[in-house]
Formats: sequence, C-alpha cells, structure tokens
Amino acid sequence: MPAKRAVRTGGPVPATGARILTVLVSTALLLTGCGSPGDAARPGPGPDPTASSVRLPPRHAGFDYQIGGGYPPPAGVRVVSRDRTASPAPGLYNICYVNAFQAQPDEAAAWPADLLLRDAHGEPVVDEDWGEPLLDISTAAKRRRVAERVDRWIDGCADKGFDAVEPDNYDSYTRSGKLLTAGDATAFIALLSRHAHARHLAIAQKNTLELADRRQRTGLDFALVEECAEWDECGAYADAFDDRVLVVEYTDGGLRKALAGFGDRLSIVRRDRAVSTPGSAGYVREVR
Repeated sequence: MPAKRAVRTGGPVPATGARILTVLVSTALLLTGCGSPGDAARPGPGPDPTASSVRLPPRHAGFDYQIGGGYPPPAGVRVVSRDRTASPAPGLYNICYVNAFQAQPDEAAAWPADLLLRDAHGEPVVDEDWGEPLLDISTAAKRRRVAERVDRWIDGCADKGFDAVEPDNYDSYTRSGKLLTAGDATAFIALLSRHAHARHLAIAQKNTLELADRRQRTGLDFALVEECAEWDECGAYADAFDDRVLVVEYTDGGLRKALAGFGDRLSIVRRDRAVSTPGSAGYVREVR
C-alpha cells in the first residue's frame, strides 16, 4: 500500500500509507515542546518488562519496502516491510505494516461510530488527501478501545511470524484540527508498544520526527522513515534511534543524498511512490 508521503501532487489515491509533516510544522513543534502545554503532564507508560524479549532489526542492512505487494526480495535484502494482509518473507527480518491511527476508506463503516473523530458539527474528521477518517484517541477510554482493535491486527502479524510492526499515521494528530494532541498520539502508541512487546514484536516509529524525543515514554524500538534525506531529517532519526533506522527515498536525488550522508550507517532504499511490484510500469527499486 503506497506511502502517503510519496504523493504530493495529484495522481491516484492509494489505499494506505504514511504522511509527513512539513518542515515548518516540524520545526515549530520542536521549538514548542512537541504539543500543547498539557502534554508534558501526561504520565508515560512506565518501564516495559517485555521490551527486552523482542528482536530488533539489524543496522545498516539491505532493505526493501513492499507494502504495495509482496514479491521475492532482491539479492542482499535482509529486512523487508509488508502489509499485515501479506505473509513474511522466509529467512528475513519482517516488519508488518498496520494503519493504526486512521481508518481505511473501505473499512470506516466497520468502526464504531464514536471511535471516528468528529468535528463540532458531528462530521468525521477526514485526511482529505487519502479519504481516511481519523480515529478518536482523545480520551484514555477511547484509546483503549481503538487499541483493542489494532492489537488484533498486531496479533495477526505475530501469528504469521513477523518480527516487528510498523504502525502508520502516528502524525495524524496534526491533521485533526487541534482535536487531538501529541500527548494523545504518544499515549496511544505506548499502548500498542506494550502489546507488540508482549507478542515479542519490535515496534517502529513511522516518520513524525518531532516526537522522536519521546522514545522512552512510547517504547518504540527503531524508526522507519520516508524521505528523511529529502527533508534533512536522517541525522536526527539516527541520533534518536542509535542508527537503527530504515530509510525509504522516492527520488534519485533523495537516494544520492541519503547515501552520501548515511550510506555507511543506515538501511536505505529508493522505491517508486506507488510502492509497486516488479512488472508494474512504474516499479523502481534502487540501492546503489
């Protein structure tokens, strides 16, 4: 399923993926402490006794991003990310993609109405670029209910034999019209982290650089990021996650920049913006 950051201008709307904050928003949040004044007062999840039982992805390893459809990994690949509906690649480190903070357009009706975030008029708040309603994680009770459903997907990833999970749209609070906060997002992903660890899965931070400094509170183990070279963010992610960072770039220039700065430290691949499969007209995969 194509990554949301990938498409900035028109084109067909893919089924799932991730978005990026603009540099302006990221900078502003970093300078203001990453959210509203009340965020700092929210308690963290506390030590996670199960976190030590997970296997982390290798650093600086061959990587392929296959969330648009699985295919035999190219030679040299040791880490692959695939959608939760797919199966892991035998013999590799496998990451399971789940859309954790927003509802797929074709799955929105399956969610309880009160778990879709609503504006002052009672209308669902929708990520307009992708037609995905935001999930309501504004209270502890609702976070628990949403997490119960996402946890079932995480269970499916574990049962299939994946090694880690990649919860997408961590940054959806920035598209909520201030109905959600950074504190809501971190409290919710901390719930997912604890469940993933209980199932012996590592868990990735997907994009959302402005919350990387909350890693101790969220329990996130590594980062899977899009276009960090394009946005001059790779170094910050590398520092926050001790070089355990998987990078997807979507342009030749982004790949060159990523390799020039971090080719000896991070796992880097260039994919096409639709994250398509070999044989598709637009398929691109480069690691040079």
